[in-house]
Amino acid sequence: MNVQQTIEDKLSAALQPQLLEVVNESHMHSVPPNSETHFKVTLVSAQFDGKRSVARHQAVYGALAEEIAGPVHALALHTYTPEEWQQRGGDSPASPQCLGGSKGEGGKHD
Repeated sequence: MNVQQTIEDKLSAALQPQLLEVVNESHMHSVPPNSETHFKVTLVSAQFDGKRSVARHQAVYGALAEEIAGPVHALALHTYTPEEWQQRGGDSPASPQCLGGSKGEGGKHD
């Protein structure tokens, strides 16, 4: 099973999302081709009702502890309640371009 599918399975089981979108954005970073290291996660769950952003992110990190300790270098998290998602019109922010590694100045990897 690939890393993206593992992320999807674990978040689905842990947070019963109404919407879950996991996008592999590794190609936007200075990593080898076909890497699975950088992901954008948009997750809408009623379990986030009454929780601040930090608590929501902690729930995601808890579900993905093995992946974060291993192959996953970065997660862009966009976590919403169903009401918040509806207010946003079903849209999550676009990820910025990577400026790390060979793409930015100084050769720093993000």
